[in-house]
Amino acid sequence: MPLKGQTALVTGGTRGIGRAIAEDLARMGANVAIGSRNLADAQEVAAAIAATGVKARGYGMDVSSASDVEAAFGAIKADFERLDILVNNAGITKDGLLIRMAPEDWDAVINVNLKSVFLCSREAVKMMSRQRYGRIVNISSVVAFTGNPGQVNYSASKAGMVGLTKTIAKEYASRGITVNAVAPGFIETAMTDKLSGDVKKQMLAAIPANKFGTVADVAAAVSFLCSPGAGYITGHVIHVNGGMYM
Repeated sequence: MPLKGQTALVTGGTRGIGRAIAEDLARMGANVAIGSRNLADAQEVAAAIAATGVKARGYGMDVSSASDVEAAFGAIKADFERLDILVNNAGITKDGLLIRMAPEDWDAVINVNLKSVFLCSREAVKMMSRQRYGRIVNISSVVAFTGNPGQVNYSASKAGMVGLTKTIAKEYASRGITVNAVAPGFIETAMTDKLSGDVKKQMLAAIPANKFGTVADVAAAVSFLCSPGAGYITGHVIHVNGGMYM
């Protein structure tokens, strides 16, 4: 139980990759805070995780709202007294070709996917700096490095996350805080299930491993970066994509 006694916050932790990460951190002994726009969903997942023997609570939060984020972190501090791990996982897509993309669709994706990392990390480092310890892991994407037609907003948000990761890593390394990113490739989730069969075949052809990833693959990489063994790794991106991008 290498994370026993630590507290982790996972944003967007009610389903898919986020839930898998929260469950994996709990298996490693961490107490878990689940952040979600839907409070009921966050509380339901937290209850399921708490049943495994760790402390877990759900929090309703709009990660693109500074006031919501500040309130949620205040509640987490009151409930858990500390925060050791932050996983910035919350994300949305609003796809469309550049020429057809509405400005509000650009803003929504940038705010939820990128602004949220700034807001949550800003609150987290306040607590972590006092502890002289912390782990921040940001969930980026392979499209941050390859681009993807129809996802100019999503690709930009995930690429921006990488620059943010490296800068925060440099700013807070002396405080005992590591900041890294994990960039998943094509992972089987409810979000990717919406893609057509033809698109999936095209994606599979670009993966040397000849298979799609699972949420467990991503969770394992995140858990490693949160573990004591990764204490000297900061400012890096771990690619979990089966060789899709090297």
